[in-house]
Amino acid sequence: MGKDSDNPTSPLSPLAPYPPIPSPEYRSRAPEFYGFVAWTSTSFLYIIYLLWALLPDAYIESLGITWYPNREWAILFPAYSVFLVLLTYFVYFALALYRTPQFSDLSSMTDSYAHMPPTNQARNPYRAYAEKDVVPELYDLPIGLVNRTLYGAGDEKYM
Repeated sequence: MGKDSDNPTSPLSPLAPYPPIPSPEYRSRAPEFYGFVAWTSTSFLYIIYLLWALLPDAYIESLGITWYPNREWAILFPAYSVFLVLLTYFVYFALALYRTPQFSDLSSMTDSYAHMPPTNQARNPYRAYAEKDVVPELYDLPIGLVNRTLYGAGDEKYM
């Protein structure tokens, strides 16, 4: 028995590191190439955009380019992009509000995975918790029972 067998999951020598570290001969360099291509192409397109937006027409035509989009798109395209991003945030926020159940809806208290007792029993299954030396079946407690237990009966017209 070595030192590692006494504490096999120590931070210095874990049994199975997660995620497993690939060995150098199996490690792909593709992400490095993809990142380099993405960076260079984005930089190139940004420089082309700046030249199109800032150079006078005479310089662009001297390069042999006879047609290019109107210069107003140099302002409109970034403005539309910012508006599209803001609209995306607004739509996701509105969808989240639309899909949220009301406070009075039962689905705001429980979900389809709740383990409720069967309703066709003659005896209340929650009374088994009060009996001595009994291990009752496990059920999720309804919110009304929890509120009555914690806060008392209160005003019956709200129950």
